[in-house]
Amino acid sequence: MEREKFFRKWSSLHGDTQVKGIVRAWLNISFILVRPLAALKVSPHVLTLAGTFAAFCTWRYVHSLLGISLLVLSLLCDGIDGSLAMVRGIDSKWGAVTDSVADRVSEFFWALAFFALGAPIVVITIAWVAAGTQEYVRARMGGLGASEIQQVTIAERPVRASLLFIAMISMQTNFHLVNRVAWMWMIMQLVSFALVFNDGYVRLKKSHPQAR
Repeated sequence: MEREKFFRKWSSLHGDTQVKGIVRAWLNISFILVRPLAALKVSPHVLTLAGTFAAFCTWRYVHSLLGISLLVLSLLCDGIDGSLAMVRGIDSKWGAVTDSVADRVSEFFWALAFFALGAPIVVITIAWVAAGTQEYVRARMGGLGASEIQQVTIAERPVRASLLFIAMISMQTNFHLVNRVAWMWMIMQLVSFALVFNDGYVRLKKSHPQAR
């Protein structure tokens, strides 16, 4: 598959979102990474499972440099499995469902990693529930006939991973910023959930004016 065709396909699968700026930069990187995997006929499900397993290992090795590397690997695998499916021409709705489930499982292990670092359990639980609910709202609104929610918030999946990354690095460098980062995640996630919920409500009203 050619690069521009890959961009067009990604755009069509994401509500005709324009491929520019950071999105285009990431898709360029993703396309480069998956091309050799596509040539080797690696299944996207392998990457999905690898990402989930890496997230589990991140939790188990959260106090080590290995854990930091595993977190990066987890996010990378979860980020390019869909691109690999598109490049190979085997993307499907079922694949999207399994990928979404794997993302939620991975984020559960990321939350456990925060707990293991000593973050307040109530703070992390609220943040994790808000993150999962945010993604549920996106999926549910689409199922109800609303156009795709294109609201990009301050606490998308890569940001959640980045906050855990910062917390893990702070422990390795004796800055001990875990609690502050945990509170930051919770606040950012609650704001993000509110934005997505409001965006979904507005789009649903446009699709179904009689909705309340």
